[in-house]
Amino acid sequence: MCIVRHGETAWTVTGQHTGRTDIPLSPRGEAQAQELGTRLGKMRFSDVFTSPLQRAKRTCELAGLGAIASVDPDLVEWDYGDYEGRRTAEIRAERPTWGLFEDGCPNGESAADVGARADRVIDRLRRHPGKVLLFGHRDMFRVFAARWLRFPAVEGRRFYLDVGSLSLVGYDHATSEPVIRPLECALLLSRFSRSSLGRRSGRATPVIHSPKCLAKLRADRDNK
Repeated sequence: MCIVRHGETAWTVTGQHTGRTDIPLSPRGEAQAQELGTRLGKMRFSDVFTSPLQRAKRTCELAGLGAIASVDPDLVEWDYGDYEGRRTAEIRAERPTWGLFEDGCPNGESAADVGARADRVIDRLRRHPGKVLLFGHRDMFRVFAARWLRFPAVEGRRFYLDVGSLSLVGYDHATSEPVIRPLECALLLSRFSRSSLGRRSGRATPVIHSPKCLAKLRADRDNK
């Protein structure tokens, strides 16, 4: 199974929390979606599902899969409530110890709430016989990754998906052995543990980046 985070938007550039605000892709985001179409064109899927928000649906359409996609409301992004449109630094100016996964959002969702939606998606997918492609959002998919591996939803904080990224989830030998492929990105935990590459927002929580993001991080490091 493949999961795709939507392409760039104006708010992904500025770092604003984008939950239920139905913001469109930027021109660069549309180009990222078209590039995904080239990569996905060699694959065959029995079903394609997308979040109802236009940034995910448009990514799906530009990747050439809109005609066969179905909308799944459970794939919608985290509801950030009162923190919608705000940057993490702004929130922490008021709540210095705040963390999205640990504390959730006032008048929005907690990690457990998002985890319940992720569990519904996973339950359907585990009973699905074919190869499936999902289009959606960063924080929802971070929780999805944690729950796929049967970790608590809060452990989604240890994963990260870049805009326009493609990730693979599946099984080792049986459905009782869920995995995320490839695990090359886990090198961040050992090789960059003393740098800022494996950290988010100034906090000391290590994260695993998507392989596309890892390649960029390596290139940036090698060019220094």
